[in-house]
Amino acid sequence: MGSKKNGGKGTPATVVATRAGVAFTLHPYETGGGEESYGEAAADALGVPRDRLFKTLVTEVDGDLTVAVVPVSATLDLKALAGAAGGKRAAMADPAAAERVTGYVRGGISPLGQRKRLPTVVDSSASGFSTIYVSAGRRGLQIELAPADLVTLTGATTAGIARRRA
Repeated sequence: MGSKKNGGKGTPATVVATRAGVAFTLHPYETGGGEESYGEAAADALGVPRDRLFKTLVTEVDGDLTVAVVPVSATLDLKALAGAAGGKRAAMADPAAAERVTGYVRGGISPLGQRKRLPTVVDSSASGFSTIYVSAGRRGLQIELAPADLVTLTGATTAGIARRRA
């Protein structure tokens, strides 16, 4: 099912996808040093449109950690996320807490295979593509899969939580 092109050990994200029997392709790429926008760098390195590569953001909705998955071409609309998650307020989570709870490092946080499964909201724009790219669990590796498979594997809901950049 899965195509392992990373030449090394799988990540928790790839293990989850493989065990579920979903079709996916791994896309390794060279990472630069110290990028602030890991997603944009990944999209550019892979030659993938920035609206098709999605970043995984760990947030807090009413004090509970929640994952938001939005295109790297957009920003997260915190108010829309709070509403989609059934809460009142949303804010970005502390990066150290995000790393601790997911088991991944910043710039490599995947919505799949997290240490603790968190409520997840995927931006509805994902459904406009046959496949999308998300982090495979480490910097320098993206996993391409069908949006419906991502939603199923994460138990996510979908909602319009992305705000297009001006």
